[in-house]
Amino acid sequence: MTQEHQGGPRRWSAARKGVWARLRLTSLRLRLVLVFALVALTAAVSASGIAYWLNREAVLTRTQDAVLRDFEQAMQNRAGALPEHPTQDELQHTAGQMANSSQRFTVLLVAQDPDGRTVYGSSGGLNGFSLQDVPESLRTAVTEQQKITSTNKHPHRMYWQRIVEDDTPYLVAGARMIGGGPTGYMLKSLEPEAKDLNSLAWSLGIATGLALIGSALLAQAAATTVLKPVQRLGTAARRLGEGRLDTRLRVSGTDELADLSRTFNKAAEALEKRVAEMAARDEASRRFVADMSHELRTPLTAITAVTEVLEEELEFEGGGIDPMIEPAVRLVVSETRRLNDLVENLMEVTRFDAGTARLVLDDVDVADQITACIDARAWLDAVELDAERGIHARIDPRRLDVILANLIGNALKHGGSPVRVSVREEREDGAEDGGAVVIEVRDQGPGIPEEVLPHVFDRFYKASASRPRSEGSGLGLSIALENAHIHGGEITAFNHPEGGAVFTLSLPRDATALTERDADSADGAGAAGRTNGRRGPNGTRSTGTGRGAGQEAGEKADRTADGTADEGNGDVPDGTRRSAGKCGGGKGDAG
Repeated sequence: MTQEHQGGPRRWSAARKGVWARLRLTSLRLRLVLVFALVALTAAVSASGIAYWLNREAVLTRTQDAVLRDFEQAMQNRAGALPEHPTQDELQHTAGQMANSSQRFTVLLVAQDPDGRTVYGSSGGLNGFSLQDVPESLRTAVTEQQKITSTNKHPHRMYWQRIVEDDTPYLVAGARMIGGGPTGYMLKSLEPEAKDLNSLAWSLGIATGLALIGSALLAQAAATTVLKPVQRLGTAARRLGEGRLDTRLRVSGTDELADLSRTFNKAAEALEKRVAEMAARDEASRRFVADMSHELRTPLTAITAVTEVLEEELEFEGGGIDPMIEPAVRLVVSETRRLNDLVENLMEVTRFDAGTARLVLDDVDVADQITACIDARAWLDAVELDAERGIHARIDPRRLDVILANLIGNALKHGGSPVRVSVREEREDGAEDGGAVVIEVRDQGPGIPEEVLPHVFDRFYKASASRPRSEGSGLGLSIALENAHIHGGEITAFNHPEGGAVFTLSLPRDATALTERDADSADGAGAAGRTNGRRGPNGTRSTGTGRGAGQEAGEKADRTADGTADEGNGDVPDGTRRSAGKCGGGKGDAG
C-alpha cells in the first residue's frame, strides 16, 4: 500500500476525531451553541406565541363583531318587520333577505303561525341550517327571559358561541325579538380566518426556525472567536509538554485571552531557561562522572596489578606477608575490587543517562544463560535452578548476565541461600514468537520492609536499618532495572507470603523491534543535531556536530567500560576474562 493510500484513511480518521471532539457533550463549543440556541428558541417561541395570540384575537374579534353587528341590524330591520305570527313563506323569504348581507351568513328564523304551529324559515333550504345545529346551551340562553334591572332594560339579549364541526370553526349567534316576533339564529363559517391564522402560524414557525439557525451560526462565530485562542493555547501547552520549549503564542489584543497568552509566553520562556540551565548542569555532571571514571581506570589498573601480587603473596604457603600487616593487605585487596566495581558501575550508569546504551542481540537459551552465569560465579551450591531448556529469546546476553548477577547476588547477600531461580514463558494469544520470558529470583531471608520496597531500585539506596553493611555500591539493582528497560522489560520486587523477597524479571522474547526503533531515533537525532545543532542555555544555536556533553560522556563510558579504547587490560573487575555469552557483564554488584 502506498503512503498516499495510507494517508487517506488516517486523514479521514483524524477529521472524524476532530468533529467528534467538537461535538462532545463536554465541549465548550457545543455548550455555547446549545445555550445560544436555547435562548433564541425561547425568545422566538415566546414572541411568536404572543404575536399569534394577539393576531388571533384581533382577527376573530374583528370578524365576530362585524358579523354580529350585521345580524343584529338584519334582525331589527328584516325580522322586526314581520307580523307577530308570520307564515312559513314569510319566514323563508325574510331569512333569505337577511342572509344576503355583506357577511354572507346563514339564517334560521323560528316563529309561530296564526294557527299556533311552530314554523321555520332557513336561508339554506330544508337541508341547510336547522335548529339541531344550534347548541342547546345557546338556545336556552336565547329563549330565557332576563330580569329587568337598572342595568338590563330588555328581557332578551343576543348571544353567540364558537363551535367546531368537521374541523371547521363556526360562529353561532341567536336573538329574540322584543315584544313578540320570530327568534333568529345565525351560522357563520370562520374557515377563511382559520386559514389566515394557520398561514400566520406557519410564518411564525418559519421565523422561529430561521432565528434558531441564525442564533446557532452566531453562537458558532462567537465560540470560534472565543475558543480559537483557547485552542491555540491548548496546542501550545501540548507542544510544551512534548519538550518543544521554544513554543510561543502570537499575542494580539488587550482582552483577558491576550493577557493569558502573554502569561503563557512568560512561563514558557522561564521554563525554557530553567530547563536549559538544568540540562547544562546535568550534562556537566555526566561529563564529570564519565571523565572521572575514565581517569580512574589507569591508576586502578596499576593498583589492581599490585593487589593481585599482594593476594598471591597472601596465598603463598611460604608466608611472604608479615602476619601483622596481613589484615591490612586483605582490606586493600577487597576495597580495590570494590572501587573497581564502582567505577564500572558509574560508567554503565553514565551510558544509560546519556542514552547511548545499545542492545547487541543474540538468540540465547535462557536456561543455559542462567546456568553459565551461576557457574562463572561459583554459585552452584547456593542456587536452585528451575528452568526447562528450550526457552529461547532474542536478547542481549551480556546485559541479561548483568541483570542475573545483580538479582542473584543480591538475594544471596541479603536473603540467604538457597536462592531459587525459576523460568517460565508467557505467550500472547495467537502469537508463536510473541510473549515474554519471566525469571523469578526468590531468597529465604526475612523479606524487604514495606517502607523499603518502593526504593530498592533507587541509586545508592541502602536499607541500612534492615540489612547489614554491604560491599556493594548501591547501583546494582538500578543498573539491572535499566538493562531490563532497554529490552522493553520490567523488574518488580515483592515479599512472598511464605517468607523471602521475590524479584521478577519480565523480558520480551524478541527485542528486535526495540533495536530498530533505537537505530531510527539515533539516526534522526544525529541528523537533527548536524542540521540544527543544539540550543544552549542562552538560547543561541551552535552549528557543530550536534553532540552534547551527555552523548560524549556516554561514548567515553562506552569506550572505557567495553575495553575497546581503554589503556587498561580489558579485564573484568574480578580479574577473570569472560565472554559475552557467559558473563560478559562482569561480576555483578549486589547493591
